[in-house]
Amino acid sequence: MSRIETINHQEATGETKELLDAVQQKLGVIPNFLRVFAHSPKALAAFLGLFENIGQGVLDPKIGERIALAVAEKNGCQYCVSAHTAIARGAGLDNDEIENARNGGSADPKANAAVEFASALNEKRGDITTLEFAQAKAAGLSDAEIVEIITHVGLNFMTNLLGKSTQVKIDFPEVHLLSNTQKAA
Repeated sequence: MSRIETINHQEATGETKELLDAVQQKLGVIPNFLRVFAHSPKALAAFLGLFENIGQGVLDPKIGERIALAVAEKNGCQYCVSAHTAIARGAGLDNDEIENARNGGSADPKANAAVEFASALNEKRGDITTLEFAQAKAAGLSDAEIVEIITHVGLNFMTNLLGKSTQVKIDFPEVHLLSNTQKAA
């Protein structure tokens, strides 16, 4: 059971209702984690703005989904692993690529470099080595892509925090965490 009740879209008012209406219109559904975020319309608006803007960046959206899967898996957020598995499938990633991403890699060389870099950022909370940074550059990641990878890691870490701390109810097809992740207490 979720530690914070989800906001009922039909009962929402003001800015919260406007934001949830926009999500409903865009996605056709309002995921539970956004209905938890909705307790603070400013937090929800901040998340939606960052999510919308980073989704229009230079980084391939499939790489963004791979990063989301790698970060959620490593951080032990079952909600986010479940959500991003569904989203990744919708974006065209197959089961092998989803599993690779959850394990911190990819069969695609550029995506692999991005996911490895993102995984290092997440695991080391940004305190990466000069070698790790140089490897990302040598793999062909541009400065813009590197900045966007950093942003994706931060955004996904935030949603992992929300998902785990509030124990939001999973409203996507449930995917179990791999055994090598940090389990929630």
